[in-house]
Amino acid sequence: MTDPDTRPPDPIRAAGAVVWRGRESAPEVALVHRPKFDDWTFPKGKLRPGEHVVAGALREVAEETGLAVLLGRPLPPVHYLVGGRPKRVDYWTAQVAEDTRPVAEREDDEVDEVAWVPVAEAARLLTYEWDTGLLDALVSAPLATTTLVLVRHALAGSRGEWEGDDDERPIDRDGAAQAAALAGVLPGYLPAELVSSPSRRCVQTLEPYAGRAGLAIRPEPALSESRHDPGTALRLVTGLLAAGRPAAVCSHGKVLPGLMTGVGVGQEEARLSKGGFMVLHHVTGRLVATENHAV
Repeated sequence: MTDPDTRPPDPIRAAGAVVWRGRESAPEVALVHRPKFDDWTFPKGKLRPGEHVVAGALREVAEETGLAVLLGRPLPPVHYLVGGRPKRVDYWTAQVAEDTRPVAEREDDEVDEVAWVPVAEAARLLTYEWDTGLLDALVSAPLATTTLVLVRHALAGSRGEWEGDDDERPIDRDGAAQAAALAGVLPGYLPAELVSSPSRRCVQTLEPYAGRAGLAIRPEPALSESRHDPGTALRLVTGLLAAGRPAAVCSHGKVLPGLMTGVGVGQEEARLSKGGFMVLHHVTGRLVATENHAV
């Protein structure tokens, strides 16, 4: 048995984004200056207890820059030590969300200046070597991508203990917490269309975000377990990819893997925990990056 006093400490978790604007071929990026450290870096900060890493990234960028952003593909996480304790910072590419206005004032007094600079100038200004590595990752793949979010329904109790029609089985208390957490994450991807298995637990998983965004949820029987049609379901997902606007789809653990592999996700990646989601970042249907999250 490992002595608790000798186990390595849990890493400090933080999140942020490299926010860009302008032409993809010559983007400008947002840097923040922190007078306490007299450094230039990208907006980021520690996660709050129980906060999802995506929600944390959105919050920290808003607090440090005053901007609401739309997340693009994930960038490689950064690892370093703080006082001898490991720290991991997850980053995404990001753009200012078109349908939201910048916050009037920043909420973080640790930042006294936000500067938009070309990538080459950012490389000279940035204080930390690991930040310059993010610039290389930023320009290594397309920046202007579209997202399709595939969601597995939230926790819904025991199938064996439910006496009614399984399509009517609702999410439970833990599932409701997952659905609420998802509603705090999906604004990072701004799905404009919500599609779901008609099963109650799937619809309920999307309802908190749908209410927040003022969107209807379109039921599609082919995405359900009881009326699953693999060909129709895959055509539905490929159609959403081809449509070129952000969307989210909620379905079941027995249905989603086939949809994922059908659009090019590797078989080892094609799995989600209940309440979890996969983000497909694509350019006109061609996958550029994926990310897999538990909730």
